Amino acid sequence: MPFRFIVTPRLCTGCRTCELACSFTHAVNGKPGLSRIYPIDGGFKDLYVPVTCLQCEDAACVKSCLVNAITRNEETGALELNAEKCVKCMACVAACPFGCALIDTKNNLVVKCDNCGGDPVCAHFCPTKALEYREVTDKKLKSA
Repeated sequence: MPFRFIVTPRLCTGCRTCELACSFTHAVNGKPGLSRIYPIDGGFKDLYVPVTCLQCEDAACVKSCLVNAITRNEETGALELNAEKCVKCMACVAACPFGCALIDTKNNLVVKCDNCGGDPVCAHFCPTKALEYREVTDKKLKSA
């Protein structure tokens, strides 16, 4: 069964704990890295939507990468960006319709969510379980 990142916006309080967990997990030279997840204000009182890479099947970021720096990890199913191959052309940043390929200006990197190698830290630290990483059947996915 495939594992999926499940986001339930109605449970998100906008506490941003997910951002902190992600930032510390992706530290660069001992300093917090750019978070690959961020809650946006949903436009209504107390409505936030956590935004992170959807790990698209036919991903625009992958198609746009001229040096094949973004590939799917066969074990986890996540799209991973190889920083050593990346030439920082930012085509993936422009191509992602969801704004999930990001520019880390402090560390001069292009970054995107890689599901933390199959165990997303943000989901572990979400106090309301608005973020979950779980095994999902097609039937469960439709009801999520």
